[in-house]
Amino acid sequence: MPKRTSHEESACPVARPLDVLGDGWTLLIVRDAFDGLRRFGQFQKNLGLAKNILSARLANLVANGVFELAPAADGSPYQEYVLTEKGRALFPVVTALRQWGERYSFADDEPRARLVDRADGAPVARMEVRAADGRVLGPDDAEVLLP
Repeated sequence: MPKRTSHEESACPVARPLDVLGDGWTLLIVRDAFDGLRRFGQFQKNLGLAKNILSARLANLVANGVFELAPAADGSPYQEYVLTEKGRALFPVVTALRQWGERYSFADDEPRARLVDRADGAPVARMEVRAADGRVLGPDDAEVLLP
């Protein structure tokens, strides 16, 4: 299998994170962590992912500070994968991807998982990109400035 190209020298803030998050399994592991999964066996069972692939993805997430290992909360001899502050900061990224998927990957009447506010059960508002003055921005309203 060819080695993936590293983006660590890129000036692009979209490219660099791909070294950490650039495959679908990794994002699904992070999604599952937001859903409360913490143990290797839980991730493996939920994703049906081969143990060697899951182990490599989790090791990468730990090495890059997205997860940290912690003793199991129940006092058992196991370790758990806990999202760090850096990992928890991915919540808007996963939410935006989820909302994009809800909009473009399902038929209108097709059942799907929903993200709701735990406090009242209401659907989470659609994410928007906003200017510093509060205006909603679209792709034609922003530009990338190179260093």
